[in-house]
Amino acid sequence: MGGETSERARHERGEETGMSEGLNLCTSSKMQPIRDLVGKVASTNTTVLLRGESGVGKEIVGRAIHKASPRANKQFLKVNCAALPGELLESELFGHEKGAFTGAYRQKPGKFEAADGGTLLLDEIGEMPLRLQAKLLHVLQDGEFSRVGGERLIGTDVRLIAATNRDLENAMRQHQFREDLYYRLNVIEIRIPPLRERREEIPVLVEHFRRKFNLQYVRTVEIPGESVRVFMEYHWPGNIRELENAVKRIVVLGSARPVHQEILTSLQRGPRTSMPVAAAAAAATISPDQVISLKEIARQAAREAERVAIKEVLDRVHWNRAKAARLLQISYKALLYKIVQCGLVTPDTDKAKESVAS
Repeated sequence: MGGETSERARHERGEETGMSEGLNLCTSSKMQPIRDLVGKVASTNTTVLLRGESGVGKEIVGRAIHKASPRANKQFLKVNCAALPGELLESELFGHEKGAFTGAYRQKPGKFEAADGGTLLLDEIGEMPLRLQAKLLHVLQDGEFSRVGGERLIGTDVRLIAATNRDLENAMRQHQFREDLYYRLNVIEIRIPPLRERREEIPVLVEHFRRKFNLQYVRTVEIPGESVRVFMEYHWPGNIRELENAVKRIVVLGSARPVHQEILTSLQRGPRTSMPVAAAAAAATISPDQVISLKEIARQAAREAERVAIKEVLDRVHWNRAKAARLLQISYKALLYKIVQCGLVTPDTDKAKESVAS
């Protein structure tokens, strides 16, 4: 009881949010070199580029670097470069002067000022507009910047960590990411492996999240060993974030059975990439006398493959449709049309359909 009480107290004080226990939970052999590298780079001021799939724990590694550094008693701030349009992102990073744009009723410092002496994590750096990339490069080179609408140069002492799940080398070839900024950021590169390559961590993470959400929702939900074994077989495309959400659902529902069954069904279904071909082949062999159109089979397979690809990209970017459109290299309107056409609806699109119908 004493351990549970102290754990609850830490949670209420905000000392444990999400994965703030950090790399202590990442105990696999694949993560050991990363733990060693964090220990080496933390004491320096060098920029670090964190790479890996969405949800693998890039922020965890960033926080671990900050906590092990001389800047640990200063601010650690995070900005998601994909979450804001370019103009708002510039204001978020560098601040703005009163009257700089419509709605700028007062002076506002940015994250580079707020994190002075500390660490700033720029998540999804590959989504930053080229114009802002040039301004960020200037900050890294000269250690100074000006607010939006201002001329006064402001000095800053911030340790910068960048994170991305994007292929920056390909982005440079397509002139979507500055080469000079890439080499400024990529002094130390840390690649974080996906959870499917670190399966031995899953039981520890499940228990961590179970305790966390039991405390948060005042529950005493247990997760059977059989469910944990099923979890260890699953490929977790959403990585640690998907696992965390699965455990949260278990605690909220009060039972592991629904989540267990969903994952078991996914495992029995096998790789999703093989489904369209199998479905088309099955449809083609329903009747030996049926006239078979290879063109129609190809169209059906293409539509199913497109649906799967769009669904996977939307899930990967947490249904940020503007970002998904960029990744799929189609227009935003075309993506919205295909979402409806493929039957991929969210509460937002449901509401949109209702408003159109009315």
